[in-house]
Amino acid sequence: MKIIDRYLIKQFLQSILFGLLAFTLIFVVIDLMENLDDFIDMNVPNGIILQYYFVFMPEIVRLMMPVAVLFASLFTVGKMSNLNELTAVKAAGVSLYRFMLPVIIVTVLVCVFSVYFGGYVVPKANEKKLSLEMKYLNRGFNFAGSNIFFQDSQAKIVAISYFDEPNLQALRVGIHTFDPKDITRLVARIDAQRLKYDTLKNKWVALNGTQRQFNGLSETLIQFKEQELNGLNFKPEDLSSKQMKPEEMDLEELRELIDNQKRAGTDPSRTQIEYHARFAFAVTPFVVVLFGLPFSANKRKGGLAIQVGINILITFIYLVLMKISQAFGKNGAMDPFLTAWLVNFLFLLASVINLARFRQ
Repeated sequence: MKIIDRYLIKQFLQSILFGLLAFTLIFVVIDLMENLDDFIDMNVPNGIILQYYFVFMPEIVRLMMPVAVLFASLFTVGKMSNLNELTAVKAAGVSLYRFMLPVIIVTVLVCVFSVYFGGYVVPKANEKKLSLEMKYLNRGFNFAGSNIFFQDSQAKIVAISYFDEPNLQALRVGIHTFDPKDITRLVARIDAQRLKYDTLKNKWVALNGTQRQFNGLSETLIQFKEQELNGLNFKPEDLSSKQMKPEEMDLEELRELIDNQKRAGTDPSRTQIEYHARFAFAVTPFVVVLFGLPFSANKRKGGLAIQVGINILITFIYLVLMKISQAFGKNGAMDPFLTAWLVNFLFLLASVINLARFRQ
């Protein structure tokens, strides 16, 4: 590794850390100002407020990472350009593409880290954050484990009043089975006081209930104390995940949710968009750096401040376009994968064109 590479990488990493610290601090101060009245009204202890922002920090870092990486690349390369250090590099016969290589490599490593960080660390922190909001700020209170309704298969709908997770049992359960050829026609219904999961047989057992069979206008009623239920696809862990919000789920849990939705015959598009967006957003630093570096490598009127301002504007345009793309995808207008990656593809294409025009 050449001296110039070590120097560039050191300056780049220091600028990333500084940018993350600065942008995160600004974000926290703004959010604190917005929530201060709620914290005071609800008499939230100072220690809980600190804990709230501690678990909120991973989400802020995830959001600010593309901006911080772009800022670091612009600041590092733009400063060298303004101080004529880049001119000396050119005079030494070093191609600007070769000069940019250490920045690109570090950015790729940041993207790899962001996939894991945004896919596994952030969801767990968000889960704790939402728990604190429900407990101390009365936000998003959803009585976890209560009033669960879902489609278990294309012809079966399950309603559960309360799920007792420690004991692996559901209380006041209704299972409605419809005709697969005509899903508007109810053919059977099971109502049970309790549904318990048999871990040895991997089956649900209904206790103290009734089973109704419908055939036209006639009805057959059977009462039972205990009955094994066949044909149910969900498991106890699935009931816990059904109460989770997408931002609380890691990549594995999102994949399982998508599989469950496909098996149940429901539209998994929104979940698929969230899943693919985790990867697409993690790649954002690479795309915006590749797009912005050529601007910072050339001197412009107004100095470094103008360059940083232009490229920060480009970053926010990028994020706005990504949100618009996701809105179209959630309405079913685009494929989930294309929805998550469309803006990346467009900016990557623009980056290639920009690099091709890059002044040597």
